[in-house]
Amino acid sequence: MSSVRIMRTRDWASPVPPARRELLTATPEVADDTRPPVLFVPGFGHGAWAYAEHWLEHAASRGFAAHAVSPRGHGSSEPAPKATLRAYAHDVVQVAAGLPRQAVLVGHGAGALVVAHALARYPARAGVLAAPVFGGWATLGLALRRNLFGTLPAAFGGRLRLGRRQLFGRDLPEPLARDYTRRIGHASARAQWELLRARAPENPVGDPPVLVVGTPDDRVVPRSALDKVARRYGGAPLLFPGMGHDLMLDTRWQEPVDAILDWLEKGGE
Repeated sequence: MSSVRIMRTRDWASPVPPARRELLTATPEVADDTRPPVLFVPGFGHGAWAYAEHWLEHAASRGFAAHAVSPRGHGSSEPAPKATLRAYAHDVVQVAAGLPRQAVLVGHGAGALVVAHALARYPARAGVLAAPVFGGWATLGLALRRNLFGTLPAAFGGRLRLGRRQLFGRDLPEPLARDYTRRIGHASARAQWELLRARAPENPVGDPPVLVVGTPDDRVVPRSALDKVARRYGGAPLLFPGMGHDLMLDTRWQEPVDAILDWLEKGGE
């Protein structure tokens, strides 16, 4: 049986300061108390808007109360140039704890690492890690090979810049791709550096089921990393070939979210 830390000295000795957070919500036409609320968490530079494009309303159309949070410094949340991964996870836990029922946490990209840290503090109904970026020097090496000039500044505290080739499949219309990339901001330099250090998340509270989804054609997350994260949670990744890293914005966005919702309907099995 895995152990879970109950008392964290740092949490009370150095609490995360409060921050105003953006929360977008889509509710089903007919409430269904048998289905858990779903809280979507974006990756670095993205905001709740990335889920509001497609996944938020689609989840509601399938009977799930759906929410998307922008952690501090993202989207329309309060600016936070010195935010840490711990602060991002704190935002997720605070929003999830304020929902009326035990929620499912869904994180994308580096937001999947944030969700993994939040799962160690919040007893989620289930967790979903989409195209998870768990960091480390191997991830940096891949990013440098595929996106040298966009990645190198981030290694020295600058802004990480991801372009169309890193984020989307070839069939996404160019005007949409340009619009999405223009809307992407950046995480704090400190959080980016913490991502490179790749401190492993603690074990989830209550051992919830965790699903890993991704694409073997991801130009940000190598297939080996998908397999490694999935093994950590006792499974194999659910793959969607031909898609880009931003699963929720790519042309075939409906396929992964339907797979996630189907999995939840089956009880996370």
